[in-house]
Amino acid sequence: METSTLRHLPNALTVMRLFLAAAFFFALNQYRFPETGSIWANVAIVLFILAAITDWADGFLARRWGVESVFGRIMDPFCDKVLVLGAFIYLAGPRFVIPERAAEGDFFNMATGVYSWMVVVIFARELLVTSVRGLLESMGESGGAKWAGKWKMVLQSVMIPIVIFIAVNLEPHDPANAWAAWTRDILVYATVIVTIWSGVPYVTGLQAVLRKKGKDGPEGGVISG
Repeated sequence: METSTLRHLPNALTVMRLFLAAAFFFALNQYRFPETGSIWANVAIVLFILAAITDWADGFLARRWGVESVFGRIMDPFCDKVLVLGAFIYLAGPRFVIPERAAEGDFFNMATGVYSWMVVVIFARELLVTSVRGLLESMGESGGAKWAGKWKMVLQSVMIPIVIFIAVNLEPHDPANAWAAWTRDILVYATVIVTIWSGVPYVTGLQAVLRKKGKDGPEGGVISG
């Protein structure tokens, strides 16, 4: 394969993920719990899995072929966040509300088990990590993805399609399918916990850099603002 093709293929996969994310949102937008647009929701599952595969493939190929680029460093995490954060917004949105539970004022009224506060927590983690990485790189330090962040992305990529499948096909609100509800909830809460935990290495890494700059930096390493 020619060098020019090798150079552009990982970036093409990254851009493809953005289009797959758009198709995923379009398909999921046709669904409303419990039965309206179920076929579309299952199509959305396939689209999400394909998008998640491109996330693995573009990074793997870029490293294997030594063609990592500035475009990839910017667009890869951007496409990841569009796909995953957008998915969480949909999972906590009105298309997955269980009508009878909502009418009764039941707090646990989401067929996905994903609630607005979880979306806020996940968004907060992403904003914090993005800010920390930007600050580290502005100081000449590495702001690349930590291993905890990679595990977080893997868990999110597994949890999202499984939760959609359970909500659409297994009626987790039915007491007869309690196992499905438990499986869903374990995956959802594990994902939220791991997402929070995965932000800790970035914060501790920043603290270590600030201590080093404060001790060894030419101007005392004091950062204000």
